[in-house]
Formats: sequence, C-alpha cells, structure tokens
Amino acid sequence: MDYIAVKFSIFPFNTTVSDILASMLAETGFESFSENEDGMTAYVPASLFNEATLREFIPDILYGSSVAYAWELIPGQDWNHEWEKNYFKPILIGKDCVIHSSFHTNYPSATWDIVIDPKMAFGTGHHETTSLMLEYLLNLDVQNRSFLDMGCGTAVLAILASMKGADPVIAIDIDAWACRNATENIRLNLTENVEILAGGASLLSEKQPFDAVFANINRNILMEDMCHYVKVMHPGSELYLSGFYKKDVPVICEKAESMGLNYHDYRTKNNWAAVRFVL
Repeated sequence: MDYIAVKFSIFPFNTTVSDILASMLAETGFESFSENEDGMTAYVPASLFNEATLREFIPDILYGSSVAYAWELIPGQDWNHEWEKNYFKPILIGKDCVIHSSFHTNYPSATWDIVIDPKMAFGTGHHETTSLMLEYLLNLDVQNRSFLDMGCGTAVLAILASMKGADPVIAIDIDAWACRNATENIRLNLTENVEILAGGASLLSEKQPFDAVFANINRNILMEDMCHYVKVMHPGSELYLSGFYKKDVPVICEKAESMGLNYHDYRTKNNWAAVRFVL
C-alpha cells in the first residue's frame, strides 16, 4: 500500500491549531500525525487522498494562523526509510519500557524492550494515544489474563501484554498490511502466543470474554463498535479506549455508560485522551 505524506506549515505555529487541524484530517482518513517545528506531517493511504477535496477542506487561515501544505507519495517499499529518517526514533515509555526498531543501535535499557519495524502500520509509541495506552498497560497486571488489542497496527500493545504474561492475546486490525507487519513484529519479539486476525469487530462474535480490551482507533469507530467490545467482556473486565481528543471524553463516556460500563478514569496528553471503563 502506498501512502501520501502531507506536510502542513502553520504560521504562526501553535499547538492548538495543530491539534484542530489533526482532528479535521482524522475525519477524512488521515491515520497518523508527526509534529515538527513549524507545523506537522499527516499520513493518509494514497487510495483515500484527493487534493481537490483537501484544498476545499483546509482553510487558508485557521484560528489566526495561515496554513499551507505540500505533499509527496511514499511507496510502500520506502516506508521504513521514511520512518527512520523523519519519524521513528527510540522512545522510552515511563521508566520501564523502551520501543525501538531493529535498525536502531543506540537506545536506553528498560525492563520491557520492544522491537518494532513499523513499515506501513502505525503504533510505535510516539503518538500520544499509543503512549497513553502503553502507560495504562504498564500499570496493569495482565499475568495469565486474556487480552484483546483492537486496531492493533504494529501490535505494540499486544506484544507488551504478552511480555507481561497475558495469555491468550489476540490482536485485530482491518488493514491486511498492518496484520502482516504485526506478525513480523511478533516474531521479532518472540511473543508467539499473540494471534493476529485480519478484520473488524464482527470477528469478536465467536470469541470468549477477555479480561482486558484495548482499542486505539478513532472516535467514530469506537462509538460504532463499542457494543461488540462489551459482548466479549465479563463482570470485572476492563476496557481501555483511545484515538480521540479530550473534548470527546464526555460523549465516549455517555455511550459506554449506556451499555453498562462504569467509568473509572482518563488520561490526557497534548489534548489526546485515553479512558478506562470496568464492566
């Protein structure tokens, strides 16, 4: 799969405009965002990119800042190079977890050492939603507990859960390329008990209840698929959701509570949020 990288220049730059722009783009299929000194780069599957639509959709002035952009095609085979050059650097989550690629040679030591070669899949810990979910998981006892990773991307959450003793572990993504990448990362980390499935939430209809369900996707899909998550939970199961902004927390909570879930707490980072519920 090919991707389009759209580099947005924001002048004068401020994080509020960047966050609003990312939120707007996420509604049109953009999957990941990397902030830089004067704006950000947003990534979208080439099949979903329409420059004419983007030109109409993005205003020249957004909350007092001018917005300009330029884009380039990133062929699938060049994706590792793009991540290594512009995006993916070793990252330490808390004090206990380091995430790096197989091409990195200089990275800190940590209790949980995760190797991720991202290719076309997202989920390296750099995006706020992934790091928020990793932080939740680092503080969660999953030893001998069943674990579900929805929208798994690189499978970084499933890999960490497996390393911490979760079993069984199932990771699901609707994107076939992400599933192939997740399989490669599982092998790199010797976490062979992680089962990768290609598809959506409908795959859960035949699954046994999970002790912990993690879903890092986007608000609209989470709202639509939450009913499927609840069906594979039992009393005491925990549900962790991310992929949305802090302002979306009330509507996420309203939907969850209508399904019998009990709100526990939420975390935020740069206006992104993650929420925990208990059945």
